[in-house]
Amino acid sequence: MRFSNDFRKDLKLFASVAVICWFCIGQSAFAESGKIIGWGSQVVGKGGFVKVAAGGHHSLGLNEDGSIFATGDNDYGQCNVPAPNTGFVAIAAGEIHSLGLKQDGSIVAWGNNEYGQCNVPSPNTGFIAIAAGKYHSLGLKQNGSIVAWGANFNGSGQCNIPSPNSGFIAVAAGEYHSLGLKQDGSIVGCGDNTYLECDVPSPNSGFIAVAAGGQHSLGLKQDGSIVAWGYNDYGQCNVPSPNTGFIAVAAGETHSLGLKQDGSIVAWGQDNYGQCNIPMPNSGFISVAAGYIHSLGLKQDGSIVAWGFRYNVDYFGSAQCNFPSPNMNFSAVAAGVYHSLGLKEDGSIVAWGWDRYNQCDVPSPNSGFIAIAAGWEHSLGLKQDGSIVGWGSSSGGWSIHPSPNTGFVAIDVGWEHCLGLKQDGSIVAWGSVGSENDFGQSNVPAPNSGFTAIAAGGFHSLGLKEDGSIVAWGYNSYGQCDVPSPNTGFIAIAAGGDHSLGLKQNGSIVAWGRNNEGQCNIPEPNSHFSVIAAGGYYSLGLKQDGSIVAWGDNDFGECNIPSPNSGFIAIAAGDTHSLAIRQVCQFVLAGDLNNDCKVDFYDFALMAANWLIDCNTEPNNPACMPK
Repeated sequence: MRFSNDFRKDLKLFASVAVICWFCIGQSAFAESGKIIGWGSQVVGKGGFVKVAAGGHHSLGLNEDGSIFATGDNDYGQCNVPAPNTGFVAIAAGEIHSLGLKQDGSIVAWGNNEYGQCNVPSPNTGFIAIAAGKYHSLGLKQNGSIVAWGANFNGSGQCNIPSPNSGFIAVAAGEYHSLGLKQDGSIVGCGDNTYLECDVPSPNSGFIAVAAGGQHSLGLKQDGSIVAWGYNDYGQCNVPSPNTGFIAVAAGETHSLGLKQDGSIVAWGQDNYGQCNIPMPNSGFISVAAGYIHSLGLKQDGSIVAWGFRYNVDYFGSAQCNFPSPNMNFSAVAAGVYHSLGLKEDGSIVAWGWDRYNQCDVPSPNSGFIAIAAGWEHSLGLKQDGSIVGWGSSSGGWSIHPSPNTGFVAIDVGWEHCLGLKQDGSIVAWGSVGSENDFGQSNVPAPNSGFTAIAAGGFHSLGLKEDGSIVAWGYNSYGQCDVPSPNTGFIAIAAGGDHSLGLKQNGSIVAWGRNNEGQCNIPEPNSHFSVIAAGGYYSLGLKQDGSIVAWGDNDFGECNIPSPNSGFIAIAAGDTHSLAIRQVCQFVLAGDLNNDCKVDFYDFALMAANWLIDCNTEPNNPACMPK
């Protein structure tokens, strides 16, 4: 509904009366169940991408806005795109490092740098194309020369570009060899040649594109045919018939991909992880990329399709955001690093995601639980009788409950340790034994009494006292244990990877510790928060009106709250994914604008805000659009 500016003034008096009538309507729409909403690192790419690149076990997508999306294995930071993540025009993914080409012709490199593969030679200007091999990198200059850096060992010489180093129009990097395409349509190869991967078959002419795999090479001819040479034990050089109509090529470790003019993809070679099984429908593709044992295809609609060994899915089990059906009657959620837990109203636990260490296999009897917590490779459940049940990896003693296993009222799990709060206000910590407890995250400071809440971070711990003060201990390199002054008036706590959050009585949030991704920069207005959660490098805050605010790292969409952002009653933050429970109303209640199953001042505020919109000055406001 839209009103003129003059009419809105008349409504101000009416508003104060109308709200009284609203409260006479009723306060509840009878919430019957809780539905879990999950978002974060389950998706390779929904849309808006213009290029793709596949590395060892990670994937890159170039967005239309010039930013890079990275997902998969991040052990060496190969998915941590340096800031500012803007202005990129091309991407390349190596075994464990990544490259991005900027609009200004400079190259940005990140990830493993053991062999200097991320040290772009000076001057870092004038580049027009990039390629990343296993441990080396290539950059093509505007003048047609190739610059190579990184590993050049074992006499391979993959960085020794043959003379004359000129006239190149494209580059490709394999495991230990490099390829360059010349303006005259010939291909030059250098580096390891054990399998003749550098010996281009005759006639070496008429090529328009090149690709380098582990130890094999591909060349695309002007006539749409593909020439393959090098290592062929898995048939990666046996181009399927008919060898015509190709417009692009990509080479993985031991498999190959070809994109046809009709938008379909042809794959051949080793298929032990399904890297050659293109998902249906096999159509609408405009680009392809091949990693070590996985493949990527870019669709016309800007979405990315992945198949083969997909790191976040196949290594960590079913996606941690794909909750099992039926998605209802949940009362609490917990997000681990790569798995999730949901507590049902009947006291049972549902677990999904990475299950390599059985952290999703809830022990029998799966009943009588009142609280849950999820860590790296293990899970905890608190029973009604005050006992704790642990399951999953026990290599660090994480899932082995302390003795006596009684009298617990709360639990939490960090990356390497567990916390349990007793009825008497004391905290029990366990799990990080020996060197794994070098940071003292399991050493509760004295006096160990008067605690009302606990929070376990990466390698640090928090305890909330009865007097509203916070006690912090453990790893403190980023100040995550340095509670800001005044250390009073807190009612809730949360611990992330290397940062901490405290919720004040007045509904504001205090944040401290590592802030490299802005996880400690609480958005304004910093008020009316009721619940807080801290993830790996991001933070969540649940507002009193049922909406969620998220800030910090968003590489995996962990801060992209699903629409509608309303009606939420619980939140949980994992390493790179988020969970929330949305209240489900038994029937629709007139006036319930924020879907929280109540008609209250929050709904009236939404209506009042709508009334006060001036469509003359805000014509693009959704409320001013034609209905």
